Amino acid sequence: MHRPMQRARAGWHLTGCLLAATVPLSLQAQQSPPGEPPLNNPATAQELPTVLVIANAPLPGLGLPLNQVPSNVQTSDSHALKRQQTLDLADFLNNNFSGVSISESQDNPLQADINYHGFTASPLLGTPEGLSVYVDGVRVNESFGDTVNWDLIPEAAISTITLMSGSNPVFGLNTLGGALAVQTKSGHDNPGTELEGYAGSWGRTIVEGSTGGSAGGFDWFVTADDLDEDGWRDLSPTHARRAFGKVGWQDDRTDLDLSYTWADNSMIGNGTTPESMLAYRYSAIYSAPDYTHNHLNFVNLTGTQFLAAHWLLSGNVYYRDLATDSNNGDVNDDNYLSDDYSGPPIDCGVLPTSHVANAYCNNGINRSSRLVQKTAGAGVQLTNSADLLSGKNQLIIGADYSHADDTYEQRFIYGTLTADRTVVSNDNPYNADQVVNSLSGTNEIWGVYLTDTWSPNDLFHLTVSARYNHSTEILSGYSVDTDVGDYPGGFDSANPLTGDHSFNRLNPAIGFTITPTPTLTLYANFSESSRAPTVIELGCADPNTPCGLPNDFASDPDLKQVVSKSFEVGVRGSLENQLLNWNFDLFHTINNNDIQFVATTVSEGYFANVGNTRRQGLDVALAGKLGSLSWHLVYSFVDATYQSTFTVNAESNSTADDNGDIVVNPGARIPLIPRHSGRLVLDYDITSSWDIGGNVVVASGAYLHGNENNANQLGDTNGEGAYVSGTGTIGGYTVVNLFSTVHITRILDFLVRVNNVFDKRYVTAGFLTSNSFNPNGSFRADPDDWTNENSVSPAAPRGAWAGLRLHWE
Repeated sequence: MHRPMQRARAGWHLTGCLLAATVPLSLQAQQSPPGEPPLNNPATAQELPTVLVIANAPLPGLGLPLNQVPSNVQTSDSHALKRQQTLDLADFLNNNFSGVSISESQDNPLQADINYHGFTASPLLGTPEGLSVYVDGVRVNESFGDTVNWDLIPEAAISTITLMSGSNPVFGLNTLGGALAVQTKSGHDNPGTELEGYAGSWGRTIVEGSTGGSAGGFDWFVTADDLDEDGWRDLSPTHARRAFGKVGWQDDRTDLDLSYTWADNSMIGNGTTPESMLAYRYSAIYSAPDYTHNHLNFVNLTGTQFLAAHWLLSGNVYYRDLATDSNNGDVNDDNYLSDDYSGPPIDCGVLPTSHVANAYCNNGINRSSRLVQKTAGAGVQLTNSADLLSGKNQLIIGADYSHADDTYEQRFIYGTLTADRTVVSNDNPYNADQVVNSLSGTNEIWGVYLTDTWSPNDLFHLTVSARYNHSTEILSGYSVDTDVGDYPGGFDSANPLTGDHSFNRLNPAIGFTITPTPTLTLYANFSESSRAPTVIELGCADPNTPCGLPNDFASDPDLKQVVSKSFEVGVRGSLENQLLNWNFDLFHTINNNDIQFVATTVSEGYFANVGNTRRQGLDVALAGKLGSLSWHLVYSFVDATYQSTFTVNAESNSTADDNGDIVVNPGARIPLIPRHSGRLVLDYDITSSWDIGGNVVVASGAYLHGNENNANQLGDTNGEGAYVSGTGTIGGYTVVNLFSTVHITRILDFLVRVNNVFDKRYVTAGFLTSNSFNPNGSFRADPDDWTNENSVSPAAPRGAWAGLRLHWE
């Protein structure tokens, strides 16, 4: 046995024990048999579901014991995922983690927005993305808009989850409010075969299988799943197919893993619906279809190699190819009978005889698009664990590079809304399937980073970190003016779209922990991070040429990059035998030059730096184990506010002037971020063969988009004299979910899960906007009759599923 390996193994074992004792969401570490080491190579510890570590850098390394990490850390593993039977990673985070809330803007179960401390990771283009997400050391914030597609992370492949708060610069771009790191399973640590299937509400069926094993130094793991459902709302089916495979080889000094992820997912998320229509029929949708198809091929090679006693080399090389096709059927609220049209009179009682007549007379529009993102990248990281100045020290130096080629094309074709509000394209020679946006571009990101943790004694641990980012984005294409108000001079004319942008930033961090006892840690840190404007933001940044939300492009003046500065202090501890684990954390983050979508009409606008925003608050977590009962209770206060003045168009707001504009002042709360949220998780072993558990999820109300100034008043009239029937807010909610497993035999389990047990009707996202339909869904032909009200994403009603799991080694 190599001496450095013995020392590294001991360090990993200590980290797992500390984490099991102090992190509320972690299950108790299951130790190896006495006298046997917990693992063969320390770099493989991040694959283990039973020995959890805190990864303090993007690539695999030695990690840090929790008592040396100067920030709030939450972790969980595959055992908790399996026990709770959640649908995907986003669903699990929302049910368990403190500081987390959900916004279901798309209203598809696989397309949720996850908010953490007021920062968002969303699959929706145009959303300001403030969280970085890593899978096996690869940042999976997609290159075109920094989006995070939760449907592309197979839950059955997940080994461990780590969510770290703050603007940790080591984790690179988008780490404004936190970093989420996911490690996948390996056959060495997840041997055996498992088959699972269940069915229930809304026609949802899921079939899943996995197998893993090892032979000598080689190991393998494969999993695949198929989800199919009709959806509980009208015309809202989903079909997702995913597969993940990993092969690896390791010895005492080397660990290599090659993984492949494939996905072919078709999702319809029909988004928000006016409250008047939901009151008439809760499953109603506004318009259809709202279709997204993701096709992913993702290859990742990772490796670690001990070079000498205190030197560990880590690296990865990856390629990610994601093609996204979408088709959105919408009300043609931009051009239908537009008051801005000043050309020759158009008779909408006859078939259109020109393209402008199609745009003016048709009440529906199909917007289809295709986005291809191809990203290749590599990273290298060197860890040194030699003592420094008679104290323990860990130094990490790393560098990474990614190159992305993006191509985007969007098409418009006008149509008619049917009785079920599906848009059917009109077939006439003047209604061309028109390319209105065509864009290609490249995105290169270079980064170098270091982090050093020095412990002069057992009481004090100092961490200093820094990262330098260099990002370049080159755009080329054109955008077509689709506004009939610009007829005849500008309508249907193409405008070139070009740009060559470069962004640089050196971000520092410094923090420390004090550990007066092995079970008590006090910590504090200051950190900075940044995100560069995305391709979609740079392509839609001219206030004089607004574009549609979220996929149109018009022009590209420079935007400034967003810089976050975070302060955090906290204390955590535990009592013996896991009777009580606890954590208290205060955070304060200022975003400078924050980027928001500034609306100019109901469905048009541009991206702009709007000044500063602030997120501040606290997290409190308590957890324990008493006999057969495990419990976990968290509360979070998140105060997310604008700190600068800016103007945005919000015609449906009662305070809008005669141009439809409202003024947002410092102190106004950012929409869709609840100030108060909490989670209670209970898990009880009734017998050795029957366990039952549940989640209680609580969130307070929030403001809607369109009410950014928080000043809308129900029943008032705006500057144009239009009556406002929407509050501009959504209420709070309490939701209870239950799950249970009956171990019928040693290899066969019976599974049950019930969501929203008390059938609570609540919403998590929406807009204060205009409504083109009557409550029964019939179209209001005169735009002057359109109402101003809340349009919200209704949460799913009660749902229940049951199934079987077969497992053997």
